[in-house]
Amino acid sequence: MAQTAKLKQDDANGSSLNLPGPLQRLGSYPERLRKFFHEVRVEMRQVNWPSRPDVISTTVVVIITVAFFGIFFFIVDRGASWFIESLLKLFKH
Repeated sequence: MAQTAKLKQDDANGSSLNLPGPLQRLGSYPERLRKFFHEVRVEMRQVNWPSRPDVISTTVVVIITVAFFGIFFFIVDRGASWFIESLLKLFKH
């Protein structure tokens, strides 16, 4: 029903053109872009942003975790490398 009323209003305003599909979509681009930005603004108002202390504590946890796993994988890589080199030397002779 609302769509019919909008079509009648468009016909009365003379804004309804008989354009081929791609040109009609191109003509509606500014309106679709405006609608998109409006919807983005509405959704951004609903976002629950973290507080500064939450961001700092989470960042510290991430840095510590990355450092731990970096050291862990460095040690595992060195150990595996040493083990493989030892095996290769053993079978080389």
